[in-house]
Amino acid sequence: GIVYQPIEPISLYASYIRSFTPAIGRSFDGSQFQPERGTQYEVGVKADLNDRLSATLALYDLSRSNVLTDDPINEGFSIQTGKQKSQGIELNISGEILPGWNVFGGYAYTNARITEDETFDVDNRLSSTPENAFNLWTTYEIQQGSLQGLGFGLGLYFVGEQQGDLANTFQLPSYFRTDASIFYNRDRFRAALNFRNLFDIDYFEGSLGSNVFPGAPFTVLGTVSWEF
Repeated sequence: GIVYQPIEPISLYASYIRSFTPAIGRSFDGSQFQPERGTQYEVGVKADLNDRLSATLALYDLSRSNVLTDDPINEGFSIQTGKQKSQGIELNISGEILPGWNVFGGYAYTNARITEDETFDVDNRLSSTPENAFNLWTTYEIQQGSLQGLGFGLGLYFVGEQQGDLANTFQLPSYFRTDASIFYNRDRFRAALNFRNLFDIDYFEGSLGSNVFPGAPFTVLGTVSWEF
């Protein structure tokens, strides 16, 4: 990787990554699979919008080879011919807008498709990979007075439509989820109530084959901590 800073608030970067992962599965003739291999190119820019707020924009191209796919002849076994490619753009922003008011946000566009396979059609979209996703989390903590340390948070999450399987025979619908929190910080003491899926919407987080995983319903989590 390389980073270049043409002016103080701007940093440009580029990276090249090769990777491998052991392939787990069974071949019909008992032969050992080659590791799955990945190649990723990424370029991006990070900008300090001011002394409290920064943003990052990244473009990437990720290819995977030696991907295991179902053996079209011998049911229950795998063959190793699949190739997949993911290309996308990610934008993230984080920092402090005003004293005590923090924001963290991001948007991702992902074009993830099959490029070679013995079982599924080339150009099918990868499962459980939304084309568009957006998140925004913001918190505000009172800075002075008798309520100093009391804070509130709000999170908004949008996930676009996802393919349910590699054959693209069904789709998981898009969803918009809202989270929230109330917390209190004072010296070494912290207490918080976190509310996930505030409006108790029905949604699906992802799938694996024919198994679909529903999202958690309205959930409240309380935590208390003391720092030594």
